[in-house]
Amino acid sequence: MFAQVHHPQKLLPGELDGYLERGWFRMGQTIFTTNFLNFRHQLYGAIWLRIVLPDLTHDKQQQKLMKRNAGFRTEVKRASINAAKEELYAKYKLGISFEVSSSLKELMYRNSLHDLYHTLEVCVYDQGKLIGAGFFDIGATSGAGITSFYDPDYKKYSLGKYLIYQKLEYCKASGLSFFYPGYFVPGYSFFNYKLGIGTEALQYLDFSSQHWLPIDQFSVEKTPLHVMHKALSTLRALLQQFRIESSVLMYEFFDANLIPELKDAGLFDFPVLLCFPYSEDDSIHAVVVYDVQDEKYRLIRCISVWASNLPDRQDGFFSSHLLKIIQEIFSSAVPEEMAAALLVEMKSRIAG
Repeated sequence: MFAQVHHPQKLLPGELDGYLERGWFRMGQTIFTTNFLNFRHQLYGAIWLRIVLPDLTHDKQQQKLMKRNAGFRTEVKRASINAAKEELYAKYKLGISFEVSSSLKELMYRNSLHDLYHTLEVCVYDQGKLIGAGFFDIGATSGAGITSFYDPDYKKYSLGKYLIYQKLEYCKASGLSFFYPGYFVPGYSFFNYKLGIGTEALQYLDFSSQHWLPIDQFSVEKTPLHVMHKALSTLRALLQQFRIESSVLMYEFFDANLIPELKDAGLFDFPVLLCFPYSEDDSIHAVVVYDVQDEKYRLIRCISVWASNLPDRQDGFFSSHLLKIIQEIFSSAVPEEMAAALLVEMKSRIAG
């Protein structure tokens, strides 16, 4: 599955390390993973990052930030939420252009009454005034950055990056091996700042191999979203030779498994699919996906478990149905073989 969420009742430090190593991240008091994101009705890939702390050195950017913020007082301690931090978080929200949680408490706890995580905070003060804060979790061998926020009036001090470096320094001094800052998103520049922090020690999680590789080996052409779209576009071009009409569309509900009420429903979660201008009835759909895990095309039959009011093909999205896989009809790594199978499938429908 490409999108999953777990709701553990307890989470030991070593268990948190295991989740982080597999590309999972905290969401309130749950923990989740996803490989794709929808920002402003545009689909992107999520590339998980980590920093190898023993390889981390004081780069020039860090040295400049430490000097620039030397006049402020910085503290690291067990995390807590109070009025001052909520006020700072609310002020920070006003200065950003993207949507975040309504409050710091909602971000950290959601509706939970207990705390699964060992969370620390970095607070920055200007003569007693709180001007920046960052929260991070600690496991047995790993740390994970959760959030950083600061007073927009102090923007010139680059407090967001400064807070991350403070987290890194604390984790390295504590003897931890890795720090996980979340993901970056190729093509969506807001997250690019993460690529400039600890670059010499930065790794990304390669989806196909599930290995952590140096960031200088990263290539957009090898990301799951790019590979899926290219493979399905190749198949679509072949189908046109047989006069089979098809469309490569993004799937609107690829992350539905992250909804608590749907997490065990086993819903279709491929972000890109090849679909056809027919269906067996209003509830059953045959589609083709490209599975990057085993590098095969799959012709599958899906059932609609919910119908929306959104039309298909609007802005390149399949939006009319929430799908669940009920049967795999055919699979092949060869696009010509899949095209031939689809031709047989189409003829059988015409004959039927």
